[in-house]
Amino acid sequence: MKRLSAVLGLALCVALPAAAQMYKWVDADGKVKYSDTPPPSNVKTEKLRIPAHAANPPAGPAQKGAAKSGPKGLAEQEQAFRKRQADAAKEQQEQSQKEAEARDRAENCKRAKAALANLELGGRQTRIDSKGERVFLTDQEIAQATAQARQEAAAACN
Repeated sequence: MKRLSAVLGLALCVALPAAAQMYKWVDADGKVKYSDTPPPSNVKTEKLRIPAHAANPPAGPAQKGAAKSGPKGLAEQEQAFRKRQADAAKEQQEQSQKEAEARDRAENCKRAKAALANLELGGRQTRIDSKGERVFLTDQEIAQATAQARQEAAAACN
């Protein structure tokens, strides 16, 4: 029995350092690889070993506070996820509203410029009166309509 426990103890002592050994190397494609098994013999290898104190750091007062605010529970994660979804939806809605307003402004500017261009083109201009009949505008009425169209185009395109 003593012999079995001595062999088992010796095997554990030999296995512990081997389990802690890490290797780092660059493969043929230029990718950095990490492994606990030795790489092929034709590559340059760097042995890495994690210090014992880094693997199991002592629990100090700073870590006790971190443990309290550590991993969140499922309910907290779900709540945070829903909040992020709501924020993203709100932001997307605001963005689409801004895009719609920009499209409306561009369309209004286009219409105002077209109306101004039509008046500045010259020729006979007509309007429909309250009776539904076509009425030709005088030169003075065309000048007034052109001035008003310029003001509307300036307001719509700014």
